[in-house]
Amino acid sequence: MTEPAAAGSDGPTPPSSSSSAGALVERRGNVMVVTINRPEARNAINSAVSIGLGDALEEAQDDPDVWAVVVTGSGDKSFCAGADLKALSRGENIGHPDHPKWGFAGYVRHFIDKPTIAAVNGTALGGGTELALASDLVVAGESAKFGLPEVKRGLIAAAGGVFRLVDQIPRKVALQMMFTGEPITSAEALKWGLINEVVPDGAELDAALALAERITVNAPLAVQASKRVAVGADERVVAADEPGWSRTMREVVTVFATEDAKEGPLAFAQKRQPVWKAK
Repeated sequence: MTEPAAAGSDGPTPPSSSSSAGALVERRGNVMVVTINRPEARNAINSAVSIGLGDALEEAQDDPDVWAVVVTGSGDKSFCAGADLKALSRGENIGHPDHPKWGFAGYVRHFIDKPTIAAVNGTALGGGTELALASDLVVAGESAKFGLPEVKRGLIAAAGGVFRLVDQIPRKVALQMMFTGEPITSAEALKWGLINEVVPDGAELDAALALAERITVNAPLAVQASKRVAVGADERVVAADEPGWSRTMREVVTVFATEDAKEGPLAFAQKRQPVWKAK
């Protein structure tokens, strides 16, 4: 595709790139592309990813020449497999150590007024779906799957999934997904309005960049103001989301301390069916 021209330039700006341990950052004209870079772990989120992704978002917010952000995953198997359970089992903090309020992956509660587009390549279950829910727009490959399987492990989707899903698709469809933990295909996600476009596998990033180009031909300050009004953001806080975050954190304290919350991951690790006790 033709790269959008940078502000004040006479032609296309050549791509530039940088990287951190957990994310690759590339500039294509007025578009920042951030790639979660842990293909060996199916792009599961650890602290390095949270730092890389969170810092990239903040850089995009502060840079007047960034007019849109595209987030994708390395490789072709998984956009993001959610939290790094091995890191959690070791007691590691998988969030951004300096900015915990940015939430899971330094992303889900980290508001920026530049449009964000998730280019979902491969599966996006659990935290991967929550990254998509936190993005303004989503382009997905034909084989992509979305779902919140946390209840199968005795947990809840604590990174915004439990309240954002019911806001973004029909309530009964969302509740079925949450209660059963069963995923939906990209075609179903498109049908219910969870995503904007389905493209052939391997074409996700190009499609997301094409969508970003359709955005960046417009006046950037007008687009940013439109986003702030549309989502109800004041001082970079989306007021409508705050009750959902409060309820989620309250329930997390209770649910994650239960015997079932310990049994779910243990059964998964031991490759057996969990035995629930409802306590």
